[in-house]
Amino acid sequence: MFSCVKPYEDQNYSALRRDCRRRKVLFEDPLFPATDDSLYYKGTPGPAVRWKRPKDICEDPRLFVDGISSHDLHQGQVGNCWFVAACSSLASRESLWQKVIPDWKEQEWDPEKPNAYAGIFHFHFWRFGEWVDVVIDDRLPTVNNQLIYCHSNSRNEFWCALVEKAYAKLAGCYQALDGGNTADALVDFTGGVSEPIDLTEGDFANDETKRNQLFERMLKVHSRGGLISASIKAVTAADMEARLACGLVKGHAYAVTDVRKVRLGHGLLAFFKSEKLDMIRLRNPWGEREWNGPWSDTSEEWQKVSKSEREKMGVTVQDDGEFWMTFEDLCRYFTDIIKCRVINTSHLSIHKTWEEARLHGAWTLHEDPRQNRGGGCINHKDTFFQNPQYIFEVKKPEDEVLICIQQRPKRSTRREGKGENLAIGFDIYKVEENRQYRMHSLQHKAASSIYINSRSVFLRTDQPEGRYVIIPTTFEPGHTGEFLLRVFTDVPSNCRELRLDEPPHTCWSSLCGYPQLVTQVHVLGAAGLKDSPTGANSYVIIKCEGDKVRSAVQKGTSTPEYNVKGIFYRKKLSQPITVQVWNHRVLKDEFLGQVHLKADPDNLQALHTLHLRDRNSRQPSNLPGTVAVHILSSTSLMAV
Repeated sequence: MFSCVKPYEDQNYSALRRDCRRRKVLFEDPLFPATDDSLYYKGTPGPAVRWKRPKDICEDPRLFVDGISSHDLHQGQVGNCWFVAACSSLASRESLWQKVIPDWKEQEWDPEKPNAYAGIFHFHFWRFGEWVDVVIDDRLPTVNNQLIYCHSNSRNEFWCALVEKAYAKLAGCYQALDGGNTADALVDFTGGVSEPIDLTEGDFANDETKRNQLFERMLKVHSRGGLISASIKAVTAADMEARLACGLVKGHAYAVTDVRKVRLGHGLLAFFKSEKLDMIRLRNPWGEREWNGPWSDTSEEWQKVSKSEREKMGVTVQDDGEFWMTFEDLCRYFTDIIKCRVINTSHLSIHKTWEEARLHGAWTLHEDPRQNRGGGCINHKDTFFQNPQYIFEVKKPEDEVLICIQQRPKRSTRREGKGENLAIGFDIYKVEENRQYRMHSLQHKAASSIYINSRSVFLRTDQPEGRYVIIPTTFEPGHTGEFLLRVFTDVPSNCRELRLDEPPHTCWSSLCGYPQLVTQVHVLGAAGLKDSPTGANSYVIIKCEGDKVRSAVQKGTSTPEYNVKGIFYRKKLSQPITVQVWNHRVLKDEFLGQVHLKADPDNLQALHTLHLRDRNSRQPSNLPGTVAVHILSSTSLMAV
């Protein structure tokens, strides 16, 4: 996985460390110097900050003291509880933190070889579709010899302070981490996909069915190595970090450190009665101040759980910031959850394997509307179809599709100020089964994301078999930026960008002709088909000039709904388009009838209900059943 890690800003960790050892000096990073520029992008510093190396802050500095744990972390002076919560989640996952902190044993201080220490560290983060290796020196900002940002419970443990410094370097400065987003950090630690859930809007506190479904999904994400965090929205500045009577803090990110069904009762009774409670364990990044409601550390509810079950859950009565609560209470008191799925694309796995399509794109401006790629959202109908367009296929009768769009992160610097995100989102349209060129008119909207000025936008949707177009956009037209589109499906989706507006002119066009007409044929359904005792298992085929589109089989009905579309670029206008209906049989499919469509652009009647006929070319006679067809034809090849 890390054979293709890219050195950030072309700084090669091994070469830099080797050079420092040879020259017997401690590394000083020229790209993230120990100056105010690395602390702030605006404003003036408060108390005098002194940059110190760990050896000047304490004796016997270490990367880890007694291993790594979510209890190691404490939030500093910057408003980065979101980052500390992400680190807490990371610390609970050995397979994940060992990716972020590579060859950690080699990076650890070695008291027996003091001369081997070069004051240089490196960490891996996933940024915009690739893993990057970020090199830093070990100079950390302090006031009165105390670390002012993220620090550990143990004065001589530095892993979290060093990871945070590398992350601040990516962001441009430490101040850029103020008020950030847990979802972004979780993605950067894992290369996963984050899904925000608004508990209030979904009314999960009162809807037991939805709540149970969400808990099962969280259990699955947690058991498959994903990361989760929870928070309570702060509406006003005064709300920010205000402590509620129940002990929870507003505007504050909590790490979810365990998700489990807890068995109630004691001994054999618990085993046979098998009553279970949906429980969540959370951690406050402050390392203190806990939930004081039901199932808090000292509450009497724990008497309902056997001692062995309590030990299995790791229940403690210390004010260490970590506590349990029921999932129902979490949905009642918290407003937001972020699930970060670690998407498994390995075929050598017992867990669900996803197929990933990853495409880089950009919103760009051009004076030629056909080349403009910054059209804004659907509110801007004149320019909407000028956005980038991507086509993908669902190849199962129905499939769960995960779609994530991420804009390139912008750095915060003194010269350029804070790196603001654009408001972005995307719409998904179900299109013709044979579409090869860009969309130019609205079709059935299958799903759409929210629009938000977040670094990434995520959507999980279930869609029936067929072909779809994703149109990622900025909310307003005229904005430019780069983005990464990721599409996850159960089987390969053949996702690709649609670049051409219409069939290209080639050297064969003068010989073989060029299309004069575009026709979209939408077969809605049929009625009164020749029946069998179990009903017809019918499907439809649309044929035009050697091109054909076939629907899925509709089983056991004489009134099937096909809802299948085809688009045809026609050279021989005298040739009709044929729609055939077939009955699917085990040995040989049975022909049920057909209709011919002239599909003339002058025919203003869009919807046709036509009687099925046989294949007699001279005098076709009617067969049982009718087919409903919607037709759209135009001499402009960019009409559909």
